Amino acid sequence: MKRRHFLQSTAAAAAATPLLASQTNAMPMGKAEHCVMIWLGGGMAQIDTFDPKAMGDAKAKKAGSYYKAIDTAVPGVQVCEHLSGTARMMEQVTALRTVHHDVVDEHAAATNRMHTGRPTTGTVQYPSIGSIIADQRGAAGEGVPAYMLIGYPNLTRGPGFLGQKAGFVYLTDIKSGPAGLARPAEITDGRQARREQLLTAVRSAGRKRFAGDKLYADYDSAVAESLRLSGPDFMKSFDLSNESDDLRNQYGDGFGQRLLMTRRLFQSGVRFIEVSHNMNFRNGTGWDTHNDGQLNQHVLIQELDRSMSALMADLEAHKMLDKTLIVINSEFGRPAQFDSGGGRGHYSKNFSMVLAGGGLRHQGAYGVSDELAMNAVENPISVPDAFATIMATMGIDTSINLYDGDRPVPITDGGVPIASLF
Repeated sequence: MKRRHFLQSTAAAAAATPLLASQTNAMPMGKAEHCVMIWLGGGMAQIDTFDPKAMGDAKAKKAGSYYKAIDTAVPGVQVCEHLSGTARMMEQVTALRTVHHDVVDEHAAATNRMHTGRPTTGTVQYPSIGSIIADQRGAAGEGVPAYMLIGYPNLTRGPGFLGQKAGFVYLTDIKSGPAGLARPAEITDGRQARREQLLTAVRSAGRKRFAGDKLYADYDSAVAESLRLSGPDFMKSFDLSNESDDLRNQYGDGFGQRLLMTRRLFQSGVRFIEVSHNMNFRNGTGWDTHNDGQLNQHVLIQELDRSMSALMADLEAHKMLDKTLIVINSEFGRPAQFDSGGGRGHYSKNFSMVLAGGGLRHQGAYGVSDELAMNAVENPISVPDAFATIMATMGIDTSINLYDGDRPVPITDGGVPIASLF
């Protein structure tokens, strides 16, 4: 069983003739208009999801997969049995099975790495990939933010040296929308106009008093953005009652409704959205499956599968899938071995990210790992290469520099797009 599956994976990868852009004459450039990054906080186990291997045994401490593998729509590519919906749509999916970095035992540092594509430093706060896309592409429509976060905000997800103009608007409650943007019912149009007139005078005085002050400029920019977004048109995007009960049921509760809202926000013109999965720790531990968290990992995988496949089908029905890149991302993976409590530890030397839609030339899987999914056998993928691939899919030139003041900073940390996906 081990050898059969390993040879299947190797054959599938070889048939795809994968190349990095540095091995071709042209820099890849995609035409995707939107990107959603599904964040699996805690560390998705590659061997239990998108890179299954021979079965292990947690009780006997036998290394291997916790769930059985199933075939997908792409011959020779298998996924975990709990990803049945995604498996049927694998022709529009590529699991990057050989992503790696050097951050192992610190969630915060690894989260930073998988949002910015760079190591943490004490001197520079690098922008997140969402902020880079917002900075380079801007919003796709009028009166909406370029970058939204459906989840809890932190510095790692922010604009870094790009400043507030590349920042995000966030929400944690999809029923009420972003905090502070909805106008209270008792505030009439006339009263709002008087408030804005007073605020305009205060902002004008502040710009004169603090001329050249970056902190004030960022604050003033945030105020302007809030005023721009607080109108009724943008807030309509958060009213899911306009969608049919049947479609809402297809997406599922909680996380699924956040993905349904993501489609609506893309239709309004938002460019990049990060959606956190399992904000409420439905399996007790989230994706950080130490100890007993492993026992109920399938609850998370099934929810991810249901909502992800519903999003792909919905985008396809709206003729948006080829224009929308879906990314599944996590701070690192998990080892094939089981820990003393029957769960899995952290592992960053080889793990999986997933790309779907976006007009890419998908191949089910890219990169081949060994029989325990812990080492790359073919086509290792650095985090900068993965980020360069995402940016190129979004039509961003990955050879340019960003600027931290007057200091040029390459847009990726030496990353090169995976040319065979274009």
